Amino acid sequence: MKLSAEQLQENWVIFINYIDTYISEPRASKLKEFYDKYAERIMFMPASHKKEYHNAFPGGYVEHVNRVIAAALEINSVWSKFGVGETYTIEELVFSAMNHDLGKMGDSENESYIPQTDQWRKDKLGEDYTFNTKLEYMSVPDRGLYLLNQNGINYTKNEFLTIKLHDGLYDDANKPYLLSWSPETKPRTSLIFIVHQADLMAARIEWEREYLPKFKSNLTSSKTNITLNNNLSTKKTPIKTKALASVKSEGLKNIMDGFFKD
Repeated sequence: MKLSAEQLQENWVIFINYIDTYISEPRASKLKEFYDKYAERIMFMPASHKKEYHNAFPGGYVEHVNRVIAAALEINSVWSKFGVGETYTIEELVFSAMNHDLGKMGDSENESYIPQTDQWRKDKLGEDYTFNTKLEYMSVPDRGLYLLNQNGINYTKNEFLTIKLHDGLYDDANKPYLLSWSPETKPRTSLIFIVHQADLMAARIEWEREYLPKFKSNLTSSKTNITLNNNLSTKKTPIKTKALASVKSEGLKNIMDGFFKD
């Protein structure tokens, strides 16, 4: 999939507007300062390194995160309808969803995903990107929490647990938190499960968008991809960013050389 320059900018405005709408001060200003600092890199980041996962294309990360936030807000409405306990706030929900995959950006010096140069791996394994070996290993949740802390952005215990555990039982490291049979040691907020479900749904939809058309001959009925219905206006004052003006990131230069030629 290829996003146009207009789509990249529109997705970024939606992303920043979530901060304006749901995050209180002083965190809102600190978050916007952080995201403005790394806007160039984050705006063009993929959500994963290979097509078989999801959104492995420039701009895929922000599109994915916007979908997770929107899904989390909708799923929260369902949980509320069925009587979920009041153990979290909407600000905590949006903050957690917004930053659940932040660790995928890398660190202050090195981006995590760089263009794959091995043509065989691109053709046979669908790896359009590869992991940057200059980057010290950390799990995605741990790196994201570290980045927030490093930049003076505070988070609550609910947000810490939700970001850390957002992959659910797909990550074995989460089992001590999520596979307890004792009432005293079970998570005391459902926010963890809501954001996990939102992330799972978003990734699944993104995979379907990539692969179901390829399986079209095996489908008995067509499906229409539903566009997210955001109540957030995308016509607010444009966010100041150099992301579409002058790409400096080494990893992005190879990607952007022919990106806007079509």
